[in-house]
Amino acid sequence: MERIQKILSQAGIASRRASEQLMLDGRVSVNGETIRELGTKADPTRDDIRVDGRRIKIAERHIYLLLNKPRGYVTTRSDPQKRPTVIDLLKGVREYVYPVGRLDYDSEGLLILTNDGDLAARLTHPRHGVPRVYEARVLGEPDAHDLSRLSKGVTVDGRRTEPAKVVSLGPGHLRITVHEGRNRQVRKMCEAIGHPVDELRRVAIGPIRDSRLKLGQWRELSTQEVESLRRATRISHDRT
Repeated sequence: MERIQKILSQAGIASRRASEQLMLDGRVSVNGETIRELGTKADPTRDDIRVDGRRIKIAERHIYLLLNKPRGYVTTRSDPQKRPTVIDLLKGVREYVYPVGRLDYDSEGLLILTNDGDLAARLTHPRHGVPRVYEARVLGEPDAHDLSRLSKGVTVDGRRTEPAKVVSLGPGHLRITVHEGRNRQVRKMCEAIGHPVDELRRVAIGPIRDSRLKLGQWRELSTQEVESLRRATRISHDRT
């Protein structure tokens, strides 16, 4: 017996957090009964578990995709405003996958999509602190004091950011490594020091990089890359 949200995550329906919201919204049923209690458990091999009336099945195989997201795409499976989503870029992918974490509409760069709920949860949970590396072009030219503020942490939405690694790549260009996944974090950090982001690109997720992958293209991660992601979550967790 396992918690419903874990089963939905393993089935590639959504992340555990998003699965919990599906339950709270009354969209999940077990053997015909709507389930809203987050602690509820079920047996995926025996019970009839449905989301929006459609019975789920555990993913036959896990798939791990790396996408170089262009600007102008939403990092969700669907969008109420009918904007293009990253799923629209996955031509030829039959498996049900979902994005791991966020990359906002106006940003570009690397994004992982998978139906492996366990790995997705580890990559996005703050306690594992898997680093994300961004390259930003900002307005103006941050000085040494600005860079120091960014690296030590600034107040964003009433809460201080964790220390970050900040490197100047030239006038108005920064490389920022963060270990949190807060909404629009890098943009808000740069706004806090008075140098708003003009362009933002994510160039690494933990050990995963690919400078050859063109905007709008995707590929499957290799077995070695997937294992390196698993190691990164374990190593990061061991440090905390």
